[in-house]
Amino acid sequence: MKKFLGDFKKFITRGNVLDLAVAVIIGGAFAKIIGSLVKDILMPVISLVVGEKGFENYKYVISPADEVNGIAENAITYGVFIQNIIDFLIIAFVIFIIIRSIMRISERMNAKKLEAERLQKEEEEKIKAEKAALEPVQPKVEDLLQDIKVLLEKNLK
Repeated sequence: MKKFLGDFKKFITRGNVLDLAVAVIIGGAFAKIIGSLVKDILMPVISLVVGEKGFENYKYVISPADEVNGIAENAITYGVFIQNIIDFLIIAFVIFIIIRSIMRISERMNAKKLEAERLQKEEEEKIKAEKAALEPVQPKVEDLLQDIKVLLEKNLK
């Protein structure tokens, strides 16, 4: 039992599980915000086009209600389906905009980082070139031997 509890503790405290829990909580709150955006802001505007009642009241009645006999209405509520499609499209669009914005910011940050790295490399190369120019040029052994040869030939003549 202790091993089971220990394994469960390891599982719960892993970073991925905690990240997932936070994502679910934030996702739930985000869904409420988007639901409110659709219901309270966008649908009143859309209802100007489709009518006061909106999509949710569109239905095809198969058998009407009979309250006297206790029979409930049997209907295909296609308006609710249309409303859910609109909700989905709006949520997908908002998520697309958020992810696209984050990706653009990330790309800009990466571009700035790459530019900074490039400038740093150029500066390092410039410093190396300046140091190389300041250092006295050491003649190569071949050049020294060639000079000695020329001097010897002059002395022999």
